[in-house]
Amino acid sequence: MRLIVGLGNIGEKYCFTRHNAGFMVLDKWALDESFSFKEEKKLKCYIARKGEIIFIKPTTYMNLSGEAVRAVMDYYKIDVKDIIVIYDDIALDLGRIRFRANGSDGGHNGIKSVIQHIGTNNFDRLKIGIGPQPNIPSENYVLQNFPKENLETLKSVLKKSIEAVNFYLGNGIEKAQNKFN
Repeated sequence: MRLIVGLGNIGEKYCFTRHNAGFMVLDKWALDESFSFKEEKKLKCYIARKGEIIFIKPTTYMNLSGEAVRAVMDYYKIDVKDIIVIYDDIALDLGRIRFRANGSDGGHNGIKSVIQHIGTNNFDRLKIGIGPQPNIPSENYVLQNFPKENLETLKSVLKKSIEAVNFYLGNGIEKAQNKFN
């Protein structure tokens, strides 16, 4: 069993914000492959299952995402080596993606929560570039909607992210890094 986590914030207000890049990847994937998410209140997430893959979008808001990840791991007995977390990265330019096998939270509160709740920073990640950040506070920037002039690039990176994660699932983190970083 594999767990694919998309990070974001729930609600219409946040739907198209930069901070919801992880949710956007999973929503596009569900649309392309005709599966749907249902809310699972006890697991604190929207969840979908396709074969041996579980997809989740935490309903805890970004800063508490780790609660949902831990709940799903415990319920389905998923090992940390079988998890990948997809999230926005302000340090990467829009249109770029980067796999990472482990590391710090890099100032990302969603990743900080995941690390805290699963007890390790040794899990695979796919970062979706949302930068460059203008001279405004990052908490304001990430909660802005993508501007219209970025929509084609956004569509392209969502498609590329799905392709990249599918490749990762079949080939592992090292080969995925070599191909997509």
